Amino acid sequence: MKHKKGIHFEVSERKILLRIMDLVMVYLGIYCLNTFTDFDYLLFVIDNIIPLILLGIYVTIFGTVFELYDLQQASKLDITARNLTLAISVLVLFYLLTPFISPVLPEERIQILYFYFTLITAIFLWRIAYTQLIESPRFYKRILLVGDVSNIEGLVKSLDTSDPNYKIVGFLNSEESDSEPIKYKGLKEFPAKDFLEVLQRENISEVLVASFNTEAMVTEVYHDLILLLERGFKIRDYTQVYEEMLQRVPIQFVGKDFYKYFPYSRSNENKLYRFFQRTFDIIFSLCGLIFGLIILPLVYVGNLMGNKGPIFYIQERIGRNSKPFKIYKLRTMVVNAEEDGVKWAEKGDKRITRFGRFLRGSRLDEIPQFFNVLKGDMSIIGPRPERPFFVNELSRIIPFYEMRHIIKPGLTGWAQVNARYGSSIDDSLTKLQYDLYYIKHRSLFIDFSIIIKTLSTVLYYRGQ
Repeated sequence: MKHKKGIHFEVSERKILLRIMDLVMVYLGIYCLNTFTDFDYLLFVIDNIIPLILLGIYVTIFGTVFELYDLQQASKLDITARNLTLAISVLVLFYLLTPFISPVLPEERIQILYFYFTLITAIFLWRIAYTQLIESPRFYKRILLVGDVSNIEGLVKSLDTSDPNYKIVGFLNSEESDSEPIKYKGLKEFPAKDFLEVLQRENISEVLVASFNTEAMVTEVYHDLILLLERGFKIRDYTQVYEEMLQRVPIQFVGKDFYKYFPYSRSNENKLYRFFQRTFDIIFSLCGLIFGLIILPLVYVGNLMGNKGPIFYIQERIGRNSKPFKIYKLRTMVVNAEEDGVKWAEKGDKRITRFGRFLRGSRLDEIPQFFNVLKGDMSIIGPRPERPFFVNELSRIIPFYEMRHIIKPGLTGWAQVNARYGSSIDDSLTKLQYDLYYIKHRSLFIDFSIIIKTLSTVLYYRGQ
């Protein structure tokens, strides 16, 4: 079988492409501004190599903070325009406030506006080209899903919203079945006997195998998969793609061979990494506590006006190795909020006070937890500590839930920056998937990513 491969960009390739072309367009814009106008604030010459490098660093950092490299958002021009305007506004402000590294402020202040609008225009022109070209159907990766029908809806749904360029165009049942073909949002089921023909006819670029009972796989399909593998056709396991694209561990698809999915990061036992992490925890928590003392008078006034009662709230949580500890927070709910029993906090929860809602949204209610970090009960980054009642409940329902306790809980974490506030068992399952992904892959790089994403969460007021 001959198969003509199309051009496809992986998730990582598109993110790198966005970053590189943003920098190219910024420098091209500055060069054109120098060439065709009297702009002299930032000349494109070798003597300005440090200010030019600084500009590139700022573009990368603030582009990340304001989610210019989120592929879902990058595919929508209106959202891109909003994020770009915010990112460049903050970038220019920081660039002007670092005069020892960036150029001295120009005498003609209008040049700052030229600089500002050139950066926005240059990047936005590239983003228009990106949505029209890279995000067009010609670059879609067309996928054939091969597996059993028992969980087809969950399989497709999980990947459907993760990458706009990843299109599952059809499904092939790998097990013997006398039932009618399934119908799921236009997803066609192809007969097993036409496997090889379907790949060519539908221009499939990758086969995704989601068979959780390999012994039940039809012999014909099994042999076709081996033949494709021998010919170099791309065949991938569903759980591998799920983890790579969604950046969380698919525990709902893990069976008796669960140990294959949890080869935890060597950083968990790396003494140098743990030393740096603890040093960062101490420095950051001291800074956080100083900031907390500065804003405490404002919190006190706000508490008197819209949150009457004690300022602080102490609650028992479960920490590393399932040991309980006392967590400190700024109170956001009415006094005796749980007199009717323990229940999930949910959106629009009437127990949350007016000022408490602001504290949650801005994440200021978490500031006292810097004391927990300083004590060593928590880390800056890790799974959020949960209450004993919910830990007991969730451990009975969700497999591997206790595994999140093998490291210290955190003030922020991979689940906090990627998932919404946990207000149900389904939300807790999703957050556990992210937590296990972090434990599995934790490193200085992913820690830095979490810090950047946390800034985005705070800036876009996504707290609850």
